Amino acid sequence: MPEFTVRGAGIFGLSIAWVLTQRGATVQLVDPFGPGSGSSGGLVGALAPHVPENWNEKKAFQLESLLMAEVFWADVQAAGGVDPGYARTGRLQPIADDHALEMAQARTLGARDLWQGRAVWEVIRAEDAGGFAPPTSSGFFIRDTLTARMHPRQACAALVAALHAKGVKVLSEAPDRGAVIWATGWRGLVELSKEMGKSVGAGIKGQSGALKYDAGPVPQVFVDGLHIIPHANGTVAIGSTSERDFDAPDGLDAQCDDLIARAVAAMPMLAKAPVVDRWAGVRPRVRSRAPMLGAWPGREGHFIANGGFKIGFGMAPKVAEVMADLLLCGQDAIPDGFRVEASM
Repeated sequence: MPEFTVRGAGIFGLSIAWVLTQRGATVQLVDPFGPGSGSSGGLVGALAPHVPENWNEKKAFQLESLLMAEVFWADVQAAGGVDPGYARTGRLQPIADDHALEMAQARTLGARDLWQGRAVWEVIRAEDAGGFAPPTSSGFFIRDTLTARMHPRQACAALVAALHAKGVKVLSEAPDRGAVIWATGWRGLVELSKEMGKSVGAGIKGQSGALKYDAGPVPQVFVDGLHIIPHANGTVAIGSTSERDFDAPDGLDAQCDDLIARAVAAMPMLAKAPVVDRWAGVRPRVRSRAPMLGAWPGREGHFIANGGFKIGFGMAPKVAEVMADLLLCGQDAIPDGFRVEASM
C-alpha cells in the first residue's frame, strides 16, 4: 500500500488526498493552519471557462476538469454527506456594442468545436436572460452552459468529511511518510523562490463580499470585471480584487466596499441586500500563470501542486487526477506549460 504525505489542505491538497485515498493509497494530510484556511476559504467560487478560441493546453486541461466536476463533487458528497455547493448553472455576460456582439457570435462556432458538444456558448436577447441579469446596452448577452458555481468553504468542508469517512484527518503537524506533495499555496511559492534563488511565483491578495439575496438556481453574472455568484445558501458572492502589494494578507479595506458598490451599480436588484460576509486572502500565482505540477527539482520523493490562483477550484478535479496518475502509476500526463521547470 503506497504512502503519501500531503502538505497543505487547500483545494489542491484536499483534492489530491481524496483521489489518492479513493485509489487505495494511505495518506496523511498536514496543514498547521487547518483546512481551507488560505485562499480556498473564500466566498466566490466561480468555475468559469476560458474563452473558446486561441486554444492551448491550459484551456484544454481546464475544459476537461470542468466537465469532470459534476461526478467528482457528487462522489465527494456521497462519501462524506456534506453538500459542496456545486451546480452547473451557467453564466451571463452582457454584450457592450456591435463589435463585442460580432466577437461573441464568432465564438459560438469555436465552442461548438472545442467544447465537444457538451456545453454551449451562445448569444441571446435580453428578454431571454431571466430576472437575475444586469442591463445590457446592446440588448444581448453571452450565455454559456459550462460555467458552474461552487461555494469554496462548503467544498473544503465536503472534502474534509469525505476524507474523514475514509479514515484521513487533517493534522496540524506530522513527520513525512512516503512521498510528499507540497500544496502549500502562496507561502509555498515564496519558500520555493528562496530555495531556487529566483521568483517562481508570488501571492496576489483578493477581497470579496457576500450579500443576503436568494436568487435561486440562476446563472451567475460576469460584468464590469466582477463575478456575481448566486449560491444555494441564499447569498450572492461578489469578487474579487487583485492586489499585488499588501501589508495584511487578511486585511479588509475600502477596496472591498468599492467591489460591493460596483456590483450593486451593475445589478440594481441587489441595492437593498445586506452585506453578510467579507473576506480577504492571498492566492498563489505562478510566474507562468498556469498551475505548477510535478517533481520538485533536487528533492527526491517530493512533488509540487501549487498555483491555482483564480482557477483552483475549477482545475482541482483534473489536477488531482494527473497527480494521482503520476504518483501511483508513474504516468506523466502533466502539460508542458504546467511543469515545475516551466516556471523556473
